[in-house]
Amino acid sequence: MIDGLHTQDVRELKGVGHAMAEKLAKLHLHTVQDVLFHLPIRYQDRTRVVPIGQLRFGDEAVIEGQVTGCEIKMGKRRSLLCRIKDPTGTLCLRFFHFSAAQKKQLETGKRLRCFGEIRRGSAGFEIYHPEYKMIGDEETQPESAQLTPIYPLTDGLTQTKIRQLCEQALERLTPFNLQEWLPDELRTQFRLPPLCDAIQFLHHPSRDVDLEQLRLGAHPAQYRLSFEELMAHQLSLIGKRLKAKQDAAVNIHCAGELSQQLLTQLPFSPTNAQRRVFEEILDDLATGQPMLRLVQGDVGSGKTLVAALAAASVVQAGYQVAIMAPTEILAEQHYHNFTQWFEPLGIHVAWMIGKIKGKAREKALTDIASGNAKIVVGTHALFQDSVEFDRLALAVIDEQHRFGVHQRMALREKGMKHGFQPHQLIMTATPIPRTLAMSAYADLDCSVIDELPPGRTPVNTIVVSDQRRQEVIDRVKSACEEGKQAYWVCTLIEESEALQCQAAEDTAILLQEQLGNLSIGLVHGRLKSQEKADIMAKFKAAEIQLLVATTVIEVGVDVPNSSLMVIENPERLGLAQLHQLRGRVGRGKAASHCVLLYKAPLGQQGKARLSTMRETSDGFKIAEKDLELRGPGELLGTRQTGIWAFKVADLQRDKHLLDDVQQAAARLHSQYPENVAPLLLRWLPSHDQYLNV
Repeated sequence: MIDGLHTQDVRELKGVGHAMAEKLAKLHLHTVQDVLFHLPIRYQDRTRVVPIGQLRFGDEAVIEGQVTGCEIKMGKRRSLLCRIKDPTGTLCLRFFHFSAAQKKQLETGKRLRCFGEIRRGSAGFEIYHPEYKMIGDEETQPESAQLTPIYPLTDGLTQTKIRQLCEQALERLTPFNLQEWLPDELRTQFRLPPLCDAIQFLHHPSRDVDLEQLRLGAHPAQYRLSFEELMAHQLSLIGKRLKAKQDAAVNIHCAGELSQQLLTQLPFSPTNAQRRVFEEILDDLATGQPMLRLVQGDVGSGKTLVAALAAASVVQAGYQVAIMAPTEILAEQHYHNFTQWFEPLGIHVAWMIGKIKGKAREKALTDIASGNAKIVVGTHALFQDSVEFDRLALAVIDEQHRFGVHQRMALREKGMKHGFQPHQLIMTATPIPRTLAMSAYADLDCSVIDELPPGRTPVNTIVVSDQRRQEVIDRVKSACEEGKQAYWVCTLIEESEALQCQAAEDTAILLQEQLGNLSIGLVHGRLKSQEKADIMAKFKAAEIQLLVATTVIEVGVDVPNSSLMVIENPERLGLAQLHQLRGRVGRGKAASHCVLLYKAPLGQQGKARLSTMRETSDGFKIAEKDLELRGPGELLGTRQTGIWAFKVADLQRDKHLLDDVQQAAARLHSQYPENVAPLLLRWLPSHDQYLNV
């Protein structure tokens, strides 16, 4: 049997000793196969000599000409300036680092061929530090037949060196030592060229290739590798899902009495979308396998009620429910809602957050451990070892992207006491673009609450330069004098929480000076939890008319009387965050407005974000645009980015492949299970981590 290239250590390549192997390891290149899959990020066209007269600013080009003069120029930086000409024009080559020997070499009359990026200089086009070589008068230099690859590098590794290593790896490449793990029928169905051919081509594209097609990642060779890599990620998620489903979960069949009592006492009826999603949850709870369901719905769509109905079904069956929120403000709001709904039905609701101390904490721990508390609401404090559940059967996780995967798993472990894994219901008000739902969240069943409760008014969004700040302040004043309430949200580009809080404090002082007759409150991340809760309670009770805040109010604050929000420097926030903030208004019957008070001049991204906010309030459209502007890694946050270490694929660019990829992955998994592990090993060498989280 021929050894596969995945078993050949990179040190088998000529010129790779211990020091070079360490540098290559920084790029995750450990085997000869890894080197083959280390593909160029772009290409330079050195295949044609371009007449100087046809050059354009910004081009990278090969030029051939005769030296007409060479001199040292003194200015801000000393430089060597060499002028060359061909029959169509002249060009300057500028060197900031040079030697006397180099100056002598570039004497008048010599011919040379050079390559570099065309820039504008004081006397026309220039190239800084071109690559060049001297050529004889009668000598004709052969033009290259292939594009020149540019590879990703790390410290101490040059393009020349990595090209040499790739050449050696390509010399070893055969269809026999780089196994095709995609069966012929799949390759035929999805028009995938052979793997060996695709890799050979991408390291050495011919000179007649469509460069724009390569730049866009649309060449069949790129398509082949992107498809296989996305398949590997999809297979890892299928494995993760199957592993989670291997455990047993409590079988919940009774979804009647308690949930009906809960609905009867509400002053409103659920929407059709809420009823549909609740039915989907009931179906999951009755399978005997752990539910893994993601419920997404725009701000104000009523996810909490759906979670409460699910909780009622689990409690009626004699089990416990944990509701986990990312912030104390949101946890407290959930606690009040669940207490208001369940205490009249004789169901005890406990809560567990960091600020609960002493006897109150001991009582909560006892109630949870004994099973007296059927519903437990909390923050990450629920993960603590001291918190023990009696019969935890459902974990509801709100805004799960705020939690690390391991935190979620820690809560799951708390339910394994009797050999059953808790059902997981994950809620998010940050709509997930279809692209991410099909990839990052493919191990979850997805439900969408795509209907807002009746009576909700759309929020009118206005984009205003901060040069009109006084007009905005006057608008806040008149709104509050009419009996409405308003938010003024301060953002800072600095990550420092202290600076953000300082900005909010300064803004509150300035607004108080200008709006002396209004009651103004201030909320930021450095206040103690109780102080925050007290201020929010006063705002909710309309004792405070204007609330100045940092983005701590982004999630879960519900004050129906607030109908105006001003967001300072909105260009500094992501679209999803802006959409979340805007969702704090428009929760009552009054017409609501969101003013985006930006600082000019706006960059391209800033303009795109603000115009998107002005044009739509559809959370899914906003999420798609956010993904386009920021990319999946940033959108998911650092805690979730393990899955985004793509070598070839680009999730945004290749999203059109995902339907086919899902279909192909499902077929490979069911019909060719023996191919799954080697495919994962090729693309996700540490894929066990995906299956174990």
